[in-house]
Amino acid sequence: QVQLVESGGGLVQAGGSLRLSCAASGRTFSSYAMGWFRQAPGKEREFVATISWSGGSTYYADSVKGRFTISRDNAKNTVYLQMNSLKPEDTAVYYCAADVTGLGTTFDYWGQGTQVTVSS
Repeated sequence: QVQLVESGGGLVQAGGSLRLSCAASGRTFSSYAMGWFRQAPGKEREFVATISWSGGSTYYADSVKGRFTISRDNAKNTVYLQMNSLKPEDTAVYYCAADVTGLGTTFDYWGQGTQVTVSS
């Protein structure tokens, strides 16, 4: 069983920055692929970014490419999402997810989410 706890959300003005953190339980965190997803009010959940087990490969949605950076610290069992140049359309609940197969294709474990609100 993997437990994920997000933190770092909040209210920020457009153009500002936030860093989200996701702390994971489990002794094999370093073998998991990790991802960030988001869901805005009235919309379906969407992919934001993923990172491979080693951190060597990252993937981003086109809407956040160049503004967001996903990273991980396997010694701390934590994955991060640095969000810069935030826009009102980035407002959503952000979820951390784990793929224990390491492939980055099937995310079976999810956190409770953290709210990010960007004001114009």
